[in-house]
Parts: sequence; C-alpha cells; structure tokens
Amino acid sequence: MFVDAHCHLDFPEFDGTRDSVLARCRELGVNRLVMSGVRAAGWPRLQQFSAEHESLFYCLGIHPWFIAEHDERSLEALEQALAGLPARCVGVGECGLDRLRGTLDEQFPWFEAQVDIASRQRMPLVIHSVRANDEVASVLRRRQFSQGALIHGFSGSEQQAGKLHDLGCYLGVGGVITYGRAEKTRRALAAMPLESLVLETDAPDMPPSGVAAGENSPESIPRIFKALCELRPEPEDVVRTRLMENACALYRWPDC
Repeated sequence: MFVDAHCHLDFPEFDGTRDSVLARCRELGVNRLVMSGVRAAGWPRLQQFSAEHESLFYCLGIHPWFIAEHDERSLEALEQALAGLPARCVGVGECGLDRLRGTLDEQFPWFEAQVDIASRQRMPLVIHSVRANDEVASVLRRRQFSQGALIHGFSGSEQQAGKLHDLGCYLGVGGVITYGRAEKTRRALAAMPLESLVLETDAPDMPPSGVAAGENSPESIPRIFKALCELRPEPEDVVRTRLMENACALYRWPDC
C-alpha cells in the first residue's frame, strides 16, 4: 500500500532493530523501502541488507556532505557498480547540492558528474537539495537529464516545485508537512499535481512533529500520508493509489 521512497535503514541507528522495524512496516502496509547511498564505504551495506530483505531496495551515490572522502576513482567505481545492473539497485544517489554545508562551488562537479552517470546508465536520480532548488533545476536543464528524479525532502516554494516537476522530477513528501509552521512547503505540495508526489521519511532524520531528532523511522509513512491527505482535495484512496503508482514509475518497478 505504501512506499518509503527515501530512507537510510542501513545507518547504524537501526542496528539491532532493523528486522523489527521492517516487521512493523509490513503491518502498516509499508511494503517497499528505498535506501539511498551517501558514501562509497557504505555501498556494501546497502547491497547486503537489500539481499536479506525482500522489501528493501537501494541507490548508490555520493552525498554532498561527504565529497571530501572521495576522488575521481570513486566516480569511476560508482559507474562500474551501476553498469553491472546490480540486483535491487534502482537509482543513483543520494547526490545534490547543500547551501548550508560546504560550498556549492565544491559540490557542483560531483553533482554534475552523478547526473551524467545516471544519464548514461539510464537510471533515475535521488537528489539532496537544501536551499538550492533553483541551482538543481539549472543543472538538470543544462545537462538535459531525462531519466526522472526524486527531490527528496522537498522544502521550497510552489514556483520551485513547478519548475522541478516540469523537468520530470518527483517531490519527496516527508515529515516537514506535519509542522504547522512549514506553511510555504505545505502550500506548495497542496497545489502541485498529485502525479508529482511520493512519500518518504529520510529516516532516521527529518522526523515528523513529536519525534526526536535522529529517531525517525519508515513507520512514520502512514502519518505523513494522513498529513498529506489533509492538504489535498482528492479522496484518500485516490491519493494512496496515485502515490504508489508514482513511486513505481520513479523506480521503474514493473510489478506494481
């Protein structure tokens, strides 16, 4: 019934509880979860956990926070890993731009390189964009990227949302919409076409209201769904079905 389109269930915060979290997710109808890679050193864990759990899929990428750990050989290794069409790998990411951490000048080459890798491998992107939605849109337009992308944890204006949607991006709907103060993002997600949205948690980060920092879980998906339904004019069953279809289209799952 639900997909968590972006989480980090491979992170150490879930060591010791991963199996029980997944069991509770199944009970809640969260039957597919996509883990995004952030650094090359963590890619093997993604592959291991997805092989062990039928509901887990993953993406491989280099997050803008961790570019200093990598060099050009890391990008070569990324493309080689993706070229082998690894089982249960559904995208490239998490990559992107973050105005609050490091500098955009340092991050641009890494983001652009991963956009190009995704183009060559014909895979969608999972994009981290913090106060950089306009720059992300510019890169995608300039690189003529056409494989689809998730702007994870979207937090921006209706105008930015529209530009990203026009470029073939899906907008990640996460815990931010459970906060009344997030008026700009709530308005944007309420106004966008339903076919542009997917659910995500970014667990263990990006907690919904009332959840402590670092303690978020994919189990939050139904709550985020309810919060989104409160913003949308469509019936709840229509929203649920369309969100599932959107996630399946983004990650190119043929069986849903």
